[in-house]
Amino acid sequence: MAKQKVEVPVSSPEESPVFKQQLRAEALFKQALWSTRYLVMIAVIAGLLASLALFFVGAYDVVKAVVSLVTYSVGATEGYNLDTGVVGPLVGSVDVFLIAVVLMILSFGLYALFVSPIDSLTASSSSHVLKITSLDVLKDKLGHVILLAMSVKLFQVVLTLKVETWNDLLLLAGSIALVSGALFLVRWAKALSQES
Repeated sequence: MAKQKVEVPVSSPEESPVFKQQLRAEALFKQALWSTRYLVMIAVIAGLLASLALFFVGAYDVVKAVVSLVTYSVGATEGYNLDTGVVGPLVGSVDVFLIAVVLMILSFGLYALFVSPIDSLTASSSSHVLKITSLDVLKDKLGHVILLAMSVKLFQVVLTLKVETWNDLLLLAGSIALVSGALFLVRWAKALSQES
């Protein structure tokens, strides 16, 4: 009697139930991992709320300075110092507005990078400041605005500074030179990057 060979069908590993289960588990994990990008919304919303609050604080400072100026103009206050009563708060409000803009740029940039591109920004040609295409672009834009805010803060400090010694004058001149040099280097680096 001749033995009959029984051929067992060979199945590929892709057809096994274990492999299919692994593929489903991997797909679920990838989907869950991809969905964690929505955690950035916490920072986006918090940044926008903080930006809105700072815009109100800056506007309040401007109104307060204008009221002080009006009371000074009508002669209601004697011995009033315009530098500390009006100019200082106005410069301070500019600083507050710049920090609010930093928070807004951060919120827009995080949203555009991690959640979804903002269609209104891509259609508009006037809002190039808020167009963020990478983390490097976001970092550069934030750095420029922060440097500008620091220079405004230095100007505010200079308004109230009492220069009593040569050392004070040298420190003041050095700080102004450093901020000016930093602004120059930022502009120079931007011009070099646009050329290449």
